[in-house]
Formats: sequence, C-alpha cells, structure tokens
Amino acid sequence: MPAKLNNTISTEKYNLTVKTYAGLEPVLAREIRNIGGKNIKEGRRAVSFTGYPEIIYKANYYLRTALRVLKEIAVFHFRDVDQFYLKCKSVNWSEYMNTDQSFIVNSTVVHSKEFRNSMYASLKVKDAVADRFREKTGKRPDVDTTRPQIFINVHINKNICILSLDSSGESLHKRGYRITGGDAPLSEVLAAGMILLSGWNGSSDFIDPMCGSGTLTIEAALIAKNIPPGKFRKKFAFEDWPDFNKILFDKIKKIQTPKTFSQKIYASDISGKNVLKAQTNARRAGVYSAITFKSCNMKDLQMNTSKAVIIINPPYGERLKYQNLKNIYSMMGNTLKQRFTGNSAWILTTSGEYLKYIGLKPAKKVVLYNGAIKCIFSFFPLFEGKRKDNLSEAKSV
Repeated sequence: MPAKLNNTISTEKYNLTVKTYAGLEPVLAREIRNIGGKNIKEGRRAVSFTGYPEIIYKANYYLRTALRVLKEIAVFHFRDVDQFYLKCKSVNWSEYMNTDQSFIVNSTVVHSKEFRNSMYASLKVKDAVADRFREKTGKRPDVDTTRPQIFINVHINKNICILSLDSSGESLHKRGYRITGGDAPLSEVLAAGMILLSGWNGSSDFIDPMCGSGTLTIEAALIAKNIPPGKFRKKFAFEDWPDFNKILFDKIKKIQTPKTFSQKIYASDISGKNVLKAQTNARRAGVYSAITFKSCNMKDLQMNTSKAVIIINPPYGERLKYQNLKNIYSMMGNTLKQRFTGNSAWILTTSGEYLKYIGLKPAKKVVLYNGAIKCIFSFFPLFEGKRKDNLSEAKSV
C-alpha cells in the first residue's frame, strides 16, 4: 500500500547527492546550479548540494546527467558491526516508510575492516529496519528486490556511514523512451553529458553519422526543444514517500516549456536496421520531426553545413567485434577533413591508439566512462584555413 499523499510543503533543507558518470561532474554541477542547488561540491562520480524538498523533484525531472538522487537521512561513526546495526536501528524509519511498503537496501563499501563486502552491510541494515518496525508495531515491512517501493542507500567509508533514501529508484539513464537499442547502446546520461560538454545548445546544426539506436540525436533534440528528460518516466521512487506532495510535483513539471527549434539534427548509420531503431525511439520521445534520418556510410555523407557540431560514437572493439577498426578511424578523419570543414567534431574512443588513425590533432580531450569502459572524448575544430590562425575561434568548453 503506498504512503498517503501529503499536500503540505516542508521548509526543511536537505543534504543531497546526485550520482553521475566519471568525467561529467562539472556538467552536473552546472545543471544543479541552474535548478537552484546551493553549497555545490563536486566529488568522484557525484555532486553534493543542499536544497529544499522541491529540488528533489526538480533534480529527478530536469537533470540530464544525473543517474540517481540521494537524500541523506543519517550520518554516523561506528566502531564495529554491532554498533553499526544499533545506529541503523535507532533511525526513526517510520518517518520514511510504513510496514505496508516493500524496501530494498543497496550498499557501497570502501576501505572498511568491519565490512568485507557490500552484501553483508545491506543485510545488517535490512535487519535493523525490520527489527525497529517489529519492536514498535509488531509488524515488519517486506524486502523486495524486484519492485520495491522504498530504496535505501548505504555508503560506508572506513568507519563512517551515510544512510540515504534513493529518490529515483530505477536509474535515471532509463528515460523511458527507448524500447530498442543497438548492439552496444550509449547510455542516455552519457550521451546528454557529451552534448553538453561540446557546448551545443540548439543554436546550430547537430550531426551523428554513426547514430546506432539514435541516443545522441534524441538527447540533442530534447536539449534543443527544452524537453525534460524525466518526462517519459512512469515512476520515481519519491512518489512512494510519506511526504510526497503531488500538487507540488505537478506544478514543477509544468515550469519548463518546450522551445522552437529551427536548426537541423541529422542521424545516419551504415545499418538500415539501426536507423529504423533510431526512428522508433525518436517517435517514442516525441522528437521524430526534429531529426533527419538517413541510411548511409559516413564516407558517402554530404551535407551543406557550417558551425555544426558533429559527435561520433564509433565502434570500440571491446564490446563489438569489428574488423579493420584502423580503416574505420582513418575514414572518419578523411571524411571530416574533406567534407566538414567549418564545423567541429567530437569523437568518443577507448584508446589514444585509435586517435592517431584519424589524422587530426585534438584541441581538447576529456576522460569519460561508458559503463566500465574508460573513454577519451576528443574535440577537433575542422578549420577551413590554417589551424594556428583559427585556434582562437574554437569554442572553449
């Protein structure tokens, strides 16, 4: 049974942490600042800040580079496992859930002598929650690892524990518009982060000549049209919290209005099957009309554009067993030099070894992670004249 709806607005300020991919912390920090976050601090794969309850709704609904939004509920030191259990049990869990709600505990353990693995930490927290309710009410909530209503997050570093409620539930990279992916689909959060890192904001054309299932171009269209990434989500975990304010959340969802987009977004791929997948996903995201699709090898691509941003996520070789990767990267470089001068290109690759086959000198490199795969996101200004004469004109990111 879900918690009862609450229409009062709390004035309590929370300590919040938003998870993201390594390399996207500065982008996420800017996004958090734009929605009103205060005391923003960048960490590793996370950004912490403070804000009032409504910012939890905004963070889940509007942040493009967020994976999950955590609300801190307790921080404590512990000397051993027994004290850890007692301190977890002392938390007033009835403030955050009831016995009719199911829950799950996810833990991260770093440099701890007491907890050798995260599963043991999760088990002790589950016991503490269940025992607290049993002693107070005679009942205990159930643990559900498939479709829980309350998500408890535990972070242990040495002898310090941070207990949080995960307000997102399912990872925010699962926007809800994609029903089909390519062989190695790019995370929606990483795609949005790459676009924001490039500085593209919809004021010029956008090109993805190896579009796969269309994630980059769809995220670009959402940015250009000012469509919130959370619009397609069916559910956020905070909607099951006892203090959930539906009226406030409905109001927040109406704050951001779509913009008119007059430029062009081009999505092409050598695989007609991939293009069909991209078109299906774009329809579900409501941005099909903003994207021009084409089944075409990149080397045959011809477009009359200038000042466009080109972002390419070529095959890596780690997850996809492509042959002749050297030839693919050489073809990319030749095509960019011969047909796309006056524009700028960003290429995501897993190795600096591949970059030399492109035959262009990157003006900037950013280390990113696509899941567990370390990547290099490289910027190539495609100057029409000499590089040294035009370098000062390249957009800083």
